[in-house]
Amino acid sequence: MVRLPSRSVDRRRLIRASTALGAGFLASRVAAAAGTAGKGTGAGPPGAKPLLFKISLAQWSLHKALFTKQVDNLDFAKIANGLGIDAVEYVNQFFKDKATDTKYLAEMKRRAAGEGVWSSLIMIDGEGKLGDPEAGQRKLAVDNHHKWVDASAYLGGHTIRVNAASEGSYDEQIKLAADGLRRLTEYGEKVGINVIVENHGGLSSNGQWLMAVIKLVDHPRCGTLPDFGNFHIKDGEDYDPYKGVEEMMPRALGVSAKSMDFDKKGEETTMDYLRLMKIVTAAGYHGYVGIEYSGSRLSEMDGIKATKALLERARTRLSA
Repeated sequence: MVRLPSRSVDRRRLIRASTALGAGFLASRVAAAAGTAGKGTGAGPPGAKPLLFKISLAQWSLHKALFTKQVDNLDFAKIANGLGIDAVEYVNQFFKDKATDTKYLAEMKRRAAGEGVWSSLIMIDGEGKLGDPEAGQRKLAVDNHHKWVDASAYLGGHTIRVNAASEGSYDEQIKLAADGLRRLTEYGEKVGINVIVENHGGLSSNGQWLMAVIKLVDHPRCGTLPDFGNFHIKDGEDYDPYKGVEEMMPRALGVSAKSMDFDKKGEETTMDYLRLMKIVTAAGYHGYVGIEYSGSRLSEMDGIKATKALLERARTRLSA
């Protein structure tokens, strides 16, 4: 097993010289998907009207099958392609020990390129609190994320999604989270990787708090990943999802289209999807919107298909 050297010079050289397989595809994918990392135009066939937004697949949609080994991480790009989806959002939990394994990452990259699928981002969990009140632990958390920045760059992605967990008062947590995020973003800038924060519980699910953090970080590569369903702050306290998405969209560098259940007409029963997508597109966002089916009544594959169909209908209605 070949490991990435720890020295930054070697790290950057390895990233630049990583497997050439799919390099041409990745370059064309990034060019075609203008706006994937924020405001821009969704790609379409040459001469066709640009899509209002494009659709990607978040790996969490298959978390049950992945945790039970019914699906292998290496096959994720193939599954996405089979569903007619050309961009994927990985979750680090499904290849936790492979962040610095260049042989494994090269295989991920080779398979994705072979399927015509872009490995756009990696969602990071379990690497410590970026807003930890203890300075040493906060630095350790930042350092723990470095390998995932490198992995995303190696795969040809543009982003890692992180959490803004902290402790203390409302205002203290803003300063602590911003400190860790700023340091990590400065590291990501060196290899062209964005750092985006999802509303993911605690104060991060408070749209006003999260936007105060992003404002304090004050870096163009640090933004948000609005998730339609993650607005539970604590027991007995939830944030309005429509307000939260609207607050987060000005700095959105991705969108997570959470879905839970559907009625017989294929409409999402727990939220107003068309209203949410109106908020997304009204903000000038035309990049990738990631399917993240998290329900239990439908199978994971059926839930993914239902969410894709719902997003496609919303795109048609909003484009009319």
